Amino acid sequence: MMELLSGASFQRLETAIQAAAMRQRVLSNNIANNDTPNFKRSDVAFEEMLTRAIGSQRTHALAGRLTDPRHIPINGAYPSPSPRVVTDESTAINNNRNNVDIEKEMALLAENQLRYNLMTQQVSHEAKMMRIGIQGSA
Repeated sequence: MMELLSGASFQRLETAIQAAAMRQRVLSNNIANNDTPNFKRSDVAFEEMLTRAIGSQRTHALAGRLTDPRHIPINGAYPSPSPRVVTDESTAINNNRNNVDIEKEMALLAENQLRYNLMTQQVSHEAKMMRIGIQGSA
């Protein structure tokens, strides 16, 4: 069953979950350093890179035409970029040159938690559907 879970959609979900876990650590670090002089907040770049990767994939000349819903799409495997931490060096909110806005960080933390929950539920649902497909109804 693990081989079934190694498809492109599961790889993208796995990378997205890793990005959300990394973002949790980064946002927690931002919050912890709210009062640290000269601290610059960081974030995780992933969703924008994934969107660009998927968009650039669609520009290839060879694209399969689906004439039946049972067809397997050609060029359906999008590259999944690795999440990376980016630091905002250009702004300063406080007199101590710190750029952490605690309210914004807390909102981003809540948003990230919702995103993480959604992705883990999606993985669980996909695995359940595969299990039902293999074993029959639950």
